[in-house]
Amino acid sequence: MKAKPWEGGKIIMKEKFARWNILFLQYLKRDWKKIIIWVLGLGMFSAGFVPAFKEIAKGQGLVGMFETLQNPAMISMVGPPTPVETGADYTLGAMYAHEMLLFCGLFAMIMSILHVIGHTRKEEDLGLTELLRSFQIGRQANSLAAIAEIVFINGILALFIAVVMISFGADTISIFGSVLYGASIGMAGIIGAGIALIMAQIMPTSSAATGSSLGIVGLLYIVRAGTDVSNVDLSMMNPLGWTYLTFPFTDNNWFPLIFALIFSIIVVFIAFSLEGGRDMGAGYLPQREGRESAKQSLLSVRGLFININKGVIISWLIAYVVMGAAYGSIYGDMQTFLESNEMMKQMFSHTGFSIEESFTGTVMMVLIGLVSILPIAIVNKLFSEERRLHLSQIYATKVTRSQLYWTSIGLSILSGLLGVLLAAGSLGGTAISAMGNSGEMDIVDFFAAGFNLFPTVLFFIGLAALALGWAPKLGKIVYIYLTFSFLLNYFSGLIDLPEWFLNTAIQSWMPQMPMDDFEASVFLTVTIISIALIVIGFLGYSRRDMNEGA
Repeated sequence: MKAKPWEGGKIIMKEKFARWNILFLQYLKRDWKKIIIWVLGLGMFSAGFVPAFKEIAKGQGLVGMFETLQNPAMISMVGPPTPVETGADYTLGAMYAHEMLLFCGLFAMIMSILHVIGHTRKEEDLGLTELLRSFQIGRQANSLAAIAEIVFINGILALFIAVVMISFGADTISIFGSVLYGASIGMAGIIGAGIALIMAQIMPTSSAATGSSLGIVGLLYIVRAGTDVSNVDLSMMNPLGWTYLTFPFTDNNWFPLIFALIFSIIVVFIAFSLEGGRDMGAGYLPQREGRESAKQSLLSVRGLFININKGVIISWLIAYVVMGAAYGSIYGDMQTFLESNEMMKQMFSHTGFSIEESFTGTVMMVLIGLVSILPIAIVNKLFSEERRLHLSQIYATKVTRSQLYWTSIGLSILSGLLGVLLAAGSLGGTAISAMGNSGEMDIVDFFAAGFNLFPTVLFFIGLAALALGWAPKLGKIVYIYLTFSFLLNYFSGLIDLPEWFLNTAIQSWMPQMPMDDFEASVFLTVTIISIALIVIGFLGYSRRDMNEGA
């Protein structure tokens, strides 16, 4: 009996995705620790600040926050104003969603991108997918399993966020709004996964797929910043806009999530179609052929490291300028905002100092914390190249481990210096412009406040170097300590914590200029400790076995 055409297509479809459910369960079994950290970490970050926002809302805090968030610079950072016309109608829930939803959605997108590419194109590049396909596993089963896992994780994340927010029992944080808030963040993660899956098919390598996916997210963020300020209706044409224009706790608009769901389904189907038509290990965009002879700059270890890190370096340096300018633009409205809110006064005002000086000390700590990310990434990149079997080719030449290590460290330090310079300069220049003639600070004060914290950047480089030398798989934990240190200092003015606990954050060791005086002894102590960590890291790196393909 002859099979009908549609039945043949059904059989082919089953073969492509055969036993995806087995892979799905295996992924959950393998990733359960990461999933727990992911859901708890991002979930608590997204939903756990309700008590802090209650404090902000006291007195005239809601009115002050409402007026501050009308600033075009703030709109470009956190999104358009909520559908509330006056500060008197502004609620705790509206403020919380306004400030948190966009950034939490971005975090969900980024984490989903890294996860999907890690389970698809990265495993393909490492040869793991080829091994799987040697069994009775469908050609595209791993992609379907990865997408199914992402949907599951973001679904759990959305539910967890909603439950945490409801548990605080705040009057204006309703059950319906909490569910929508959590669903918006979860859907953002699914959109990111769809983008990652399609770029995994187009780009020639996993690193290129990761970079292009993150680049698309960054582009969507920049575009929405412009449309949110000029015409928010245009933001509805942006996939990222569908994740925060739901306006939880005010309009409670579910329609953007419907658009997001349809978009995600279409993107995933396109990705599956593209995957079915390409060769394993290849993308639709071919790898660029190299020159017959390398550029002079690539004939050195220094030139090689600059080349493989230039993309991330340029991206982060631009981000520092943008963030500095965004914070600097607030200085013009700062007086009005802080005077209306006791909690903000507590965080950003200090007796005997101007509001500008107090605010600069806190904001500079935030910016230098962000600057620390880039050097850590550069140090960790050396281990990434090691795992991808690239260093063994280099070691076949006269290049030594010492050259690779110290070149990587040197580049990370230089990037940190440039980051501090650009962040402090952008903040200072924009702030002075926003304050006009009323400001009490000049550009030198901003640079001094920034470079005063440079030893903390060196300290994080030292920790990353220590991990690289002795336990390279723990290199990403440095990011966790950076986050812990940042949050501890940022909220130290609101939470009564013992002195010894505050001192577990390296930033607590440093004076906050321009409020505090420069302390050469502290500056040198932290610098010497950082150098010692780097040297100890080198001793481990020069002696340990390679972790190729690990």
